[in-house]
Amino acid sequence: MARGYWIVRVDIRDPEAYKKYIAANAKPLAHHGARFLVRGAPFENVEGTSRTRNAVIEFPSYQAALDCYRSPEYQAAVRLREPVSTADLIIIEGYEGPQPA
Repeated sequence: MARGYWIVRVDIRDPEAYKKYIAANAKPLAHHGARFLVRGAPFENVEGTSRTRNAVIEFPSYQAALDCYRSPEYQAAVRLREPVSTADLIIIEGYEGPQPA
């Protein structure tokens, strides 16, 4: 079964208030088996547009990634994030096919 991923890009307007979102999202992320692969690391924007903070979060499955986002607990966290940030978040299924040689 392919893993699921959240790819998140965020501009944070109020870092102190954003900490409430981080605290609130911990429980639903853990409950759905999430694991951060990228979290606010240094980056270079080589093409297109960017936001100031990025994250890639891995889930055991695509369905787990969807379920986490749709959970009442995570949606409560979203309500804390929305007034203090602007985010782009996609949920995508991992790829398990052939790789470049």
